[in-house]
Amino acid sequence: MRIAYLINQYPSVSHSFIRREILALERQGHEVLRVSVRGWNEVQQGKEDQLEQSRTRYVLRGGAAPLLKAFLRILFSRPWLLMKAARLVLQLSRRADRPFPIHLIYLFEACVVFQWLQDANTEHLHAHFGTNSAEVAMLVHALGGPRWSFTAHGPEEFDKAEFIALPEKIRRADFVVAVSSFGRSQLFRQVGHEYWHRIQEVHCGIEPAFYAGAGDQPAAERRLICVGRLCEQKGQLLLIDAARQLSERGIKFELVLAGDGDMRGEIETLIARYRLQATVRITGWISSDQVREEILAARALVLPSFAEGLPVVIMEAMALKRPVISTFVAGIPELVHPGEHGWLVPAGDAGALASAMQACLDAAPEAIARMGDAARTRVLERHDVDKEARRLADLFRSQ
Repeated sequence: MRIAYLINQYPSVSHSFIRREILALERQGHEVLRVSVRGWNEVQQGKEDQLEQSRTRYVLRGGAAPLLKAFLRILFSRPWLLMKAARLVLQLSRRADRPFPIHLIYLFEACVVFQWLQDANTEHLHAHFGTNSAEVAMLVHALGGPRWSFTAHGPEEFDKAEFIALPEKIRRADFVVAVSSFGRSQLFRQVGHEYWHRIQEVHCGIEPAFYAGAGDQPAAERRLICVGRLCEQKGQLLLIDAARQLSERGIKFELVLAGDGDMRGEIETLIARYRLQATVRITGWISSDQVREEILAARALVLPSFAEGLPVVIMEAMALKRPVISTFVAGIPELVHPGEHGWLVPAGDAGALASAMQACLDAAPEAIARMGDAARTRVLERHDVDKEARRLADLFRSQ
């Protein structure tokens, strides 16, 4: 089957799950055209993402001229469909969080993507995230393009559903994918019961190559790692508060923050205020391979999120036999069971987080190993990338 994937920015260090999904579909014999709005000039840290960048077509790479050319071509070849799409743009922009000219640009982008899909004889278009990539996909369909669908991850889509026209996208798509049962429930909230059958649960996956030969590496005795963009929803400021509490108790440990983001300066300021420079290390952006090595070098993953979908890094840590310390948020409790695979605490509770971190640091190596073994078993039951890609391919064929 000939499938196109549309993403706002691809590849990306935080979107490894999309790469895994695409490659799994290709292993099963499907042809996948990679289309990204932007990202051609981003420096990729890992070889896999460098290769994916070379395989991807970029909508905005040529500037305004290709957009205008594609628009004029549609104007002369199918004016009524273009008018229909323009009316949809006007409808979407009325309550949107972005002004009308931005949505008009999405229409120009859709004209480019439409032509590419026609040239490739694409049978289905799938977008990741229910934001602008899903809008462009919807407009491609309005222009006469192929059947389409999208995966909603959350929490951003759920936080501003009305302003990104999420209900309209669900109603117009052939189907919509949620990555957890929680995510599916949030999509149910946006539309009437008659549309619920279109919302399917398909998990993000882990491939065997990621964890093969790595799970028996002994965990560091006193190191915890937090992987993710440095931003409000991930809760790193709360994590630094918890680290201060442990330090004040005289507990020796190392905390690694793997990632970067807008809040790095604020987090570094708090680290300095609490005099935790010798305890807390920030890596900045690192490749997928480096993330894997950092997880293997730690005793457990700690992710004190305030809002989530279902974090892929939790799946990765569990596949590498590392327990997880996280929060009772979104889809996380569907995967992590307290006492079996790690610790879950109420979101926003620095004291509970500090206690869970101390319990992890004080646990016997045998207990950590048992949790790690159970974590791998659990994640492979639910998040095998080839199994999930087959489910997705069945949806592409059946609609």
